[in-house]
Amino acid sequence: MAMETVRGFILVGLSCLAFASEGFAQNGTCAGISLGPGANLNGYRPFPSDNAWNTDISAAPVDPNSANIISFIGATAPLHPDFGAGLYLGNTIGIPYGVEDATQPKVPVKIVAYKNESDPGPMPLPPNALIEGYPNPGDGDRHVLVLDKDGCWLYELDRGFPKGSLWKADSTAIWDMTINEQRPYTWTSADAAGLPIFPGLVRYDEVADGAINHAIRGTVPVTRQAFTPPASHWASSVTDPNAPPMGLRMRLKASFTFRASRLTTR
Repeated sequence: MAMETVRGFILVGLSCLAFASEGFAQNGTCAGISLGPGANLNGYRPFPSDNAWNTDISAAPVDPNSANIISFIGATAPLHPDFGAGLYLGNTIGIPYGVEDATQPKVPVKIVAYKNESDPGPMPLPPNALIEGYPNPGDGDRHVLVLDKDGCWLYELDRGFPKGSLWKADSTAIWDMTINEQRPYTWTSADAAGLPIFPGLVRYDEVADGAINHAIRGTVPVTRQAFTPPASHWASSVTDPNAPPMGLRMRLKASFTFRASRLTTR
């Protein structure tokens, strides 16, 4: 979690919030979410409409240092969405999630690295919960994301390992999806920025519906030793003022149009 870079192009935990310019109307409730791995949320969007993940920033003023930050990131660098399509070296790309209900027993989680900045649980984690990189998650981030549709809770683990019916993880975070909630100041989460991971993912069901009405989680190779709300944690020793802080919000140009050339069923 304290890494500044990792192999390739991903920095652990940087979340850049990028919003579309449309109005964001909440549809559905947690109770209407389907069950299972990668389940359809049926129009539900985590957290309230005025939450940072769901707020339209198309008319917000531009940061005076915006051009320098973009240049530091790399204005001509290619975008790698990592939306979870296909395999890489035999492992599934992207971060999976599963939806459970009240029938799933809650189990203890042994926290081995960031116990003082984690939510102890217990958590409704089935022994076969999908781990990032499945079916052979290896020794990477191993994120585990589980939603409780009955209580409207989100449970997230960093470097999750099943141990029989129990689990262990480097860090854990529990989020109430009905309220605007932040981690305590300087606390990490399952994401090194101290942010929830799930609300920034691009899911199959929303792409199939033709609209992504929330911020999209992104990563960059290097960040600053700083964070800006809603982030609460940094993971860098870089002090260059042009390096992006954790929690940086970016927006697509109004002229940008996303078109999916093909959408296949799972």
